[in-house]
Amino acid sequence: MSKRRISVLKGGIFAVIAVLLILPVMAVAGSLEPSAAPAPTMKTLDQIPPAWSQKLPASERFVIVLNNAAVLDKETGLVWEKSPILADHIWVNAISHCTTRYIGGRKGWHLPTVEQLASLVDPTQSYPSLPSGHPFTNLQMAYYWSSTTAADNTGYAWSVDFGYAGVNSGNKNYGGYVWCVRGGQSHDAY
Repeated sequence: MSKRRISVLKGGIFAVIAVLLILPVMAVAGSLEPSAAPAPTMKTLDQIPPAWSQKLPASERFVIVLNNAAVLDKETGLVWEKSPILADHIWVNAISHCTTRYIGGRKGWHLPTVEQLASLVDPTQSYPSLPSGHPFTNLQMAYYWSSTTAADNTGYAWSVDFGYAGVNSGNKNYGGYVWCVRGGQSHDAY
């Protein structure tokens, strides 16, 4: 037999085997047409509000998590330590403090950005300037550091005062309180 005939014979045998293997699978699979119209799964951006657009009462907004050591903010999706420490730190130590925290059996904490920290503020409240009925403890009516450096002076960073809801920048070498957060963007992300 010639090489060409052997090659054609092998190709034919291969094709027959392939068809014999595929036909039973196709018979078992059934029709590829859906049995019913698909459920609506796509939504427009107008139908999906960003989490930060919600305004919930404190009783619905905050959920105690991580064995009573942290609080989930359902408006932002961030998890805050429930009871920040009472010591103050210079800015660089505040970052290190949060980075090494172990709260509720979890690592992965960071110093919040100024936007994250300010998201807790309720400007209608003072001393503390948090939503009425919030679950946090050990809060000082003073400035808390954010990870956000002031754009006009890199020796300064933004902070939030939870006594009267002030947002200001301060010298990184001065002491400020620290409130760690988990989730969201940290200072290393930009």
